[in-house]
Amino acid sequence: MNEVVKVNFITADKQRITAEGAVGASLLAVGQAAGMALEGTCEGQMACSTCHVIVAAEWFDRLKPASNDEEDMLDLAAGVARTSRLSCQILLTEALDGIEVRIPGESRDMQRG
Repeated sequence: MNEVVKVNFITADKQRITAEGAVGASLLAVGQAAGMALEGTCEGQMACSTCHVIVAAEWFDRLKPASNDEEDMLDLAAGVARTSRLSCQILLTEALDGIEVRIPGESRDMQRG
């Protein structure tokens, strides 16, 4: 059993950063530990959209579907795409080993106005 999952982040300036996270960790925590520009203002409580990422199309269908609450928060995110998700809501599994996500070039913190 693989307990560590590789995550490929593509930064806003097209830099590819590969990080590792434990199975069960949130994508947000892995991204923050790797120095990605994922603010996560609400600390995973789905009260902001500052951890918005765009999942590569070939990985998107491997994720559990977004909840209605997550969809509502994504409506407030800047630069939303069809495969947008909140990274705080993606928990790493072995099936996600090698997942690729893009960090949008802008974010919007609705708590700060």
